[in-house]
Amino acid sequence: MDRSPQALQALLKELEPVEGLDLLTATADLERYSRDAYDYSPVLEPLFRDCRAQLVVRPHSVDAVVAVTAACARARIPLTLRGSGTGNYGQCVPLEGGVVMLMGELRAVREIDGATGVVEVECGCLLKDLDRQLADQGRQLRLMPSTWRSASVGGFIAGGSGGIGSVRWGFLRDPGHLLGLEVVTLEPQPRVLHLKATEAEPLNHAYGTNGIITALTLSTAARVDWHQVSVDCPDWSTAVTLAQRCQQAAVELFLCTVLDRRIVAGLPAWSGPDQGCHRVLLLVGPDGVGTVHRLASSLGATVQDLGPEASHQGNGLRELSWNHTTLHMRQQDPSWTYLQMLLPQPELPLMESLSERWGDDLLWHLEGVRHAGGSRLAALPLVRWQGKDALEELIASCRELGAVIFNPHVITVEDGGLGIVDGEQVAAKRVHDPAGLLNPGKLKGWPA
Repeated sequence: MDRSPQALQALLKELEPVEGLDLLTATADLERYSRDAYDYSPVLEPLFRDCRAQLVVRPHSVDAVVAVTAACARARIPLTLRGSGTGNYGQCVPLEGGVVMLMGELRAVREIDGATGVVEVECGCLLKDLDRQLADQGRQLRLMPSTWRSASVGGFIAGGSGGIGSVRWGFLRDPGHLLGLEVVTLEPQPRVLHLKATEAEPLNHAYGTNGIITALTLSTAARVDWHQVSVDCPDWSTAVTLAQRCQQAAVELFLCTVLDRRIVAGLPAWSGPDQGCHRVLLLVGPDGVGTVHRLASSLGATVQDLGPEASHQGNGLRELSWNHTTLHMRQQDPSWTYLQMLLPQPELPLMESLSERWGDDLLWHLEGVRHAGGSRLAALPLVRWQGKDALEELIASCRELGAVIFNPHVITVEDGGLGIVDGEQVAAKRVHDPAGLLNPGKLKGWPA
């Protein structure tokens, strides 16, 4: 790789005449677009603090993307892709400097199939804008992060794994969500490829390390007028049991969040009065609200039906779920960080064991998910930072008790997942990025 000033000047000279391409060289731009929300992790923050792009480019068309990739390939300059920068693993941080390419201007919704709801959309389209256009066709997104108002669809596929909707639809890498990709290769003579679902799968949750996604083909779901329901529970086991029973009931769910009472106390005032209780937050189909009332009543829990989600003008339960919960807590006390895990069944023994050891330094936040066809509980517990050794001790304890950890305090794709090299991801990089210039340092299976 060549990161010399001479190589950069030659690259700038080559790119200046390209139509539909903005070149950003101001120090403030290089700083801004070299960061994401990695400061959620006290482990990652010092590792990424000094990483900086040497040039930021913003293409307005696929042709401009091709021009950038050709120039970087010929000059052997690293290229890192960036959507909206809402991730918190450092997915879009340029470890090796070089060029950061902003994909946000490629935002067209190319086609919505009226019969199937399948959508083809460019990578930079914001999820909120895509969902708004789908609404006109009676459709909605199946999955979205809690940052859905600002996150891009390409960034979600490349950097995310699940979120709102996972209680019904599982995770992004489950077959049936991603149906195809348009990809530009990083070669001196780039190719624009149209990959079917099987070929596209290795680029799913790969941090943009093995192909430049310019458009995506996705499945959608029939639109539901979701109702917001908040349930206060007198004890933690009641809250967990209610969430499990709601997941197992014959009702449509789009969100099932369980929050420790100490987290509830830290939520914004518009989320409802703090009654000193643990809380279950649900997005449920209108015909399921009565069933939730019945299930909650049988457990001695108190229900508040907040009505249709559409009537809340943005301050809704989605903003209290997944990693937005971490956001709200960190705004009050930045010493909070978090973990991500899939809990073993039964779930309560692990939580009780860890709570006994860690006390108020570990606050439970659960999300209902669908995994391997069954209802499960994922956890995004708030963890008070006490140093790296304490965090590693906690992670080891979770694994010993049977949890599957998805570690948000690591750099590579593999370490943030199951910890093993995915041969198909590496093979895709050989095809789409043979010189290894895309987001270098993030794919552990690619030789240095």
